Amino acid sequence: MMELTRLVQKVVRRSSWWERRGIDCAILASAFLSLPAAFLLLGSSCGLLFALGVLVMGTAHAIITFKGAHLASHGTLSESQAWSDFWAVFFIEVCGAFTARAGVHAHIKMHHAHTNILGLGDSSTWRAPFLSRSVYLFLAPLAMPIITPWWRWVRAEMGGQLKDYSLEQAGRTVSMVLLGLYSQYWLLINVSGFQSPASALLCMLLCRALYSLPYIHVNIFQHIGLSMFSPTRRPKRIHQMTHGVLNLPRNPVLDWTFGHSLINCHVEHHLFPFLSDHMCLKVKPIVSSYLKEKKLPYQEDSYLSRLQLFFHKYQELMVFAPPITELVGVQ
Repeated sequence: MMELTRLVQKVVRRSSWWERRGIDCAILASAFLSLPAAFLLLGSSCGLLFALGVLVMGTAHAIITFKGAHLASHGTLSESQAWSDFWAVFFIEVCGAFTARAGVHAHIKMHHAHTNILGLGDSSTWRAPFLSRSVYLFLAPLAMPIITPWWRWVRAEMGGQLKDYSLEQAGRTVSMVLLGLYSQYWLLINVSGFQSPASALLCMLLCRALYSLPYIHVNIFQHIGLSMFSPTRRPKRIHQMTHGVLNLPRNPVLDWTFGHSLINCHVEHHLFPFLSDHMCLKVKPIVSSYLKEKKLPYQEDSYLSRLQLFFHKYQELMVFAPPITELVGVQ
């Protein structure tokens, strides 16, 4: 792992600010710049233009809340800790309606630190064994904009995190979430011209749920069904990440909305979570060739192949606890 880290850090040091952060910041900025056009299109009486407005708004929201919140949770948008904290609150709470503190804890301190460790970082947040496979894979994710804020608070409370919140922190979080939701609602009423609160809220739900299906799919496809490890007998980090993480192929839509680190560079992201999306893509050839040279797995599979696997093995992968993998000879 140290040898590979030196190779990657050499590439990072030679890269410009534009490569390390600028490209991803520009993509996020383009999402915000598209919002005025989206609000105007949503006010059109033409069905085609309204549908285009939903597409633009939904895509911008996905870029901001999935890509932006993910980068912000890792602190990769700025070298300044103060600005990193600001962007985490802005993208996760204001734009994403999550709690920044609980979100960062679940993603950074649990999922990344304990990737595919049963009971800790095994993506169990996304399991709902009481649902049938068709409902789970194709219907339930559409309710994510409603379920997620509530579920984040429940998870935080179950994890004992809310008791550590001061009244000021809890008030700030609630205020930021409400600010983000009300801002979009106000703009739909006053800019797009929606006549009723119900229609504005329905439009908000539609736009926020537009990319929910692939988002849930990506979260489970890249970990569940791969090697799982016991909390008491975990492998070394490089074995843990190479056996428990999978890359999906390049996809213009998902690369843009979710970012390379969540799609085609997920292995690189788990090995080097401090890298931005573009830097993950830049070091991808180095990481893949190194792992293959060292006879370590570099796992890749197509979106359709993973969807078929989960559909046919839903009970085994998503209902029952997966078996623990013992990496004999590499401990």
